[in-house]
Amino acid sequence: MKRFYQDAAVVAGESGFEIHLDGRPVRTPAREPLALPTHRLAEAVAEEWRAQGDVVDPRSMPFTGLANGAIDQIAPNRESFAAGIARYAESDLLCYRAEGPTELVVRESAAWDPLLEWAMARYDVAFRVTQGIIPVAQPDETLARLTAVVTAFDPFTLAGLSTLVTLSGSLVCGLAVVEGGHDADLIWTAAEIDEAWEVEQWGEDKEAAARSAQRRHEFAMARAFCETTRA
Repeated sequence: MKRFYQDAAVVAGESGFEIHLDGRPVRTPAREPLALPTHRLAEAVAEEWRAQGDVVDPRSMPFTGLANGAIDQIAPNRESFAAGIARYAESDLLCYRAEGPTELVVRESAAWDPLLEWAMARYDVAFRVTQGIIPVAQPDETLARLTAVVTAFDPFTLAGLSTLVTLSGSLVCGLAVVEGGHDADLIWTAAEIDEAWEVEQWGEDKEAAARSAQRRHEFAMARAFCETTRA
């Protein structure tokens, strides 16, 4: 749609920090108030609105999109949404290792073992690691504890975490970014080890490279979004 406002401002309201366009509050697609939990997040969303040109392009507003999702889709169903994220622990990328060649096995171990060790120490859980694609069942206690961890997050953190987990295929990777303060670029590199190996062996076309770059950008945006949800 065409830009219909001159300026975007952050206004403190009863339910959070609101975004006002020329004095009028912004609403989500479901017509709920766009009320944000922290001033940092509200300023980031307001800046997306300020940065629009003659046409408002939602694709250039990732924070606004994640905030809308948190309010409209996640908040009304927080526990079931969190459970869906937590289920990634049942088949976490980091627990499925290549059978060969040796160089790839070594790379995976070097990148993934420290992340699993961090999660085990942080949440007092254990993981079963296997080689190949045959499913391996994780301990029930591990799944229960990680589900409790994810369910405790607020809807806005869940919105960012969901993106981190689905893009990486790993609940541990997502939690390492959100709770562990791990570098998002290093986490993404770890999650893409197998893809990078394939590129080294067979090369990469431009379309695949563009998709990879876009996914990396979305991962970084989700990490930044989660950071702004903290006061």
